[in-house]
Amino acid sequence: MKIIRCEWPSNDSLMIEYHDTEWGVPLHDDAKLFEFMLLDAFQAGLSWKTVLHKRDAFRKAFSDFTISRVANYDDTKIAELLANSGIIRNRLKINAAISNAKAFQKVQKEFKTFDQYIWQFVNYKPIINRAKNMSELYCQIPQSDAMSKDLQKRGFKFVGSTICYAFMQAAGMVNDHVIDCFRYQELQN
Repeated sequence: MKIIRCEWPSNDSLMIEYHDTEWGVPLHDDAKLFEFMLLDAFQAGLSWKTVLHKRDAFRKAFSDFTISRVANYDDTKIAELLANSGIIRNRLKINAAISNAKAFQKVQKEFKTFDQYIWQFVNYKPIINRAKNMSELYCQIPQSDAMSKDLQKRGFKFVGSTICYAFMQAAGMVNDHVIDCFRYQELQN
């Protein structure tokens, strides 16, 4: 029996695995939320496929996405990252990763967890969309606009509404699997 899934992973095995096991699964773990936030910021202007294929290199380069370590990166570490051909070497995005880690920690102090803060934008439950095909999917919604505005106010960088919406999709705050995809129904249970 043929598995029906969203068409965006195409025939890329890494994209298929990500689609089938991670994308759209509601996340409530701060470490994983930070990882997705960092990776989505690096995605700005690029494809998710590009970032996903560099994910292991990002994990190694960014201390397993350990928030406290990334928040303390200095000029030496920035130079090391800029020389790392395994990742996306964009100085603005690298600096944003560091400042976002610091802002992330401030949010954790204020709300106890980043999870508690970020899920407020969807009233603490996933938005379930009913797209029949990819052309019906959004790239931003009022909730991602509000999230973007609030994150920017708190000092986060590379968090425009489109990036926030991609984060919401990845973190399961939005179920954007098309209705015929096998994951659409699985993620509603």
